[in-house]
Amino acid sequence: MHMKRLMLTIFMLAYAVSAWAGAQTGTITMVFDLSHQKAGEEVKLWLPYPVSDADQVVTDVSYRGDYAEAGIYTDRRFGNPILTVRWDAAAKERHLTFTFKLQRDEVEHRELPEQEAAWDPADYALYLGPTRLGPIDGPVKELAERIVKGKVTVKDKARALYDWICENMFRDPATRGCGEGDVCVLLLAPGGKCADIHSVYVALARSVGVPAREVFGIRQGKGGETDITTWQHCWAEFYLPGYGWVPIDPSDVRKKMLTENLTLESPMTAVYRDYFWGGIDAYRVKLSTGRDIKLPGAPQGQPLNYLMYPYAEVGGKPLDWLDPATFRYTITHHK
Repeated sequence: MHMKRLMLTIFMLAYAVSAWAGAQTGTITMVFDLSHQKAGEEVKLWLPYPVSDADQVVTDVSYRGDYAEAGIYTDRRFGNPILTVRWDAAAKERHLTFTFKLQRDEVEHRELPEQEAAWDPADYALYLGPTRLGPIDGPVKELAERIVKGKVTVKDKARALYDWICENMFRDPATRGCGEGDVCVLLLAPGGKCADIHSVYVALARSVGVPAREVFGIRQGKGGETDITTWQHCWAEFYLPGYGWVPIDPSDVRKKMLTENLTLESPMTAVYRDYFWGGIDAYRVKLSTGRDIKLPGAPQGQPLNYLMYPYAEVGGKPLDWLDPATFRYTITHHK
């Protein structure tokens, strides 16, 4: 019976992973029309500007419109390229089309080293500190210490926290967008979406000395032309000394459990937990990293929580970036 169950699990894992394997390509186009916004006001728009890295190749980037000026700038803290667009107060029309081609690879880190290399936490201070909505002291640290009790290495602590998230948080479809990621609120009511779930993971990890960060992006379509306007998605990474950044996605574990009506004891839940520990599918695009982003050219004030959605201001006042119908933008993926 044990061997039969093992073979069934292996089969299900192979079947699930085959759907995600290999590189995925396509063209993403973002179209904006802010002409209906209040007349006589300056309008500014900020977009995450995707770039190539070890896991994706971005080519044929272009943007056009009737703006007064546009440029690509970099936030000084995290190094995110950001397309910044401005229309004068006298503008009658405000249009922008932003497009790029993409090849994205599946990422798998399965053979993680058992022995931890020597490292200096000071080198990763950016990924060990608190954020505006993600404290690493008080109840956060107390909980994390209980979860990792008896664990010594970065990898073992990271895995214990991953397992706790998979078992104790859940996906709440009623959450707006991807969630705010307010960790203190989430510890009291542990339901949300990807930004919520991974914010908790990152805060817990940092509080016990595990460098961690969120990666913000958007999912690709799987065929033809697909409206992906609301397909934003984020995942997390922890830094394993001597090895590098390792991706995890407990949020997608919980999403699979919800959409496939799985329990924690279901064999497929175990398959997904194994896959998303060190692995992520190719149907996604990395757009930015980091929290509390200071946008280039934005008024001084509270920084942006994260840069995953388009963000705009009219007369210095932000539009509701979680309401694309009012904001008036669409994002499409063409395979």
